[in-house]
Amino acid sequence: MESKKDQILSEPKLMQNFYSGENVENEAFVSDHIFSYIISGRHDVWIGYKKYTFTVGDYRFFRRNQLTKSIKHTESDGFKSIAVHFDQNTLKEISKEFGFKSERFHGEGVKIIEANNMLKKSVALLNEYAQRKDVDHEILRIRIKELVLILADIDPEIKQMLFEFNEPGKLDLEGFMNGHYRYNVPLEKFAFLTGRSLSGFKRDFAKLFKITPSRWLTKKRLSEAKYLIENCKQRPSDIYLEIGFANMSHFSYAYKKEFGISPLQKK
Repeated sequence: MESKKDQILSEPKLMQNFYSGENVENEAFVSDHIFSYIISGRHDVWIGYKKYTFTVGDYRFFRRNQLTKSIKHTESDGFKSIAVHFDQNTLKEISKEFGFKSERFHGEGVKIIEANNMLKKSVALLNEYAQRKDVDHEILRIRIKELVLILADIDPEIKQMLFEFNEPGKLDLEGFMNGHYRYNVPLEKFAFLTGRSLSGFKRDFAKLFKITPSRWLTKKRLSEAKYLIENCKQRPSDIYLEIGFANMSHFSYAYKKEFGISPLQKK
């Protein structure tokens, strides 16, 4: 959950994250399964309408193929965590070796993990590796595969998510878009996450909403902005990113074009 760019991993990736100073806001497409442990700070994550709050000592798992917004709260000691991104090749190797199979998972894509001693020891060792530059690549790979097996043993739902290799199936378009319109991602990503080609997505969207996806997204975001400004007395500068606009100038232009006044003007 550290980048907006989609990078298809060919091997697992161990990361140590540290942020100090101002809180860090981020919007990302989670393209890989991620395991993470918070060492310091606090982390708020939104997936659709649902908010998750994680604090020091939390072990958590994020399913791949999700849109997220998050705030890393640095607080007095900064925000620090370690994270492991699991690539599909490694998971398929483990699946073949141990005979793991999974049906499509329909539950929530975020899990707080009740850590046992094996998981705690595994994470402590990985934290040491994350701070070193001389770790043998094959040893690290073995340790990460060990982590996968520990997670699969602890939680049957995580096991199901790890070893499900299907791409997203066709979802209810109206429900998904109403829950995710605030995410500023390309239409191709919305199409992928709802189990459609881009052309199929546009076709189904026009049939359902009687308007193009781009225009619907703009109107939906502006409608929420108007409500927040007029009814909740929020400042435009505090909401434009939250509702899906990339910058304040674009938001102001679109708002004035839609409603005839600047968002800074009081009605």
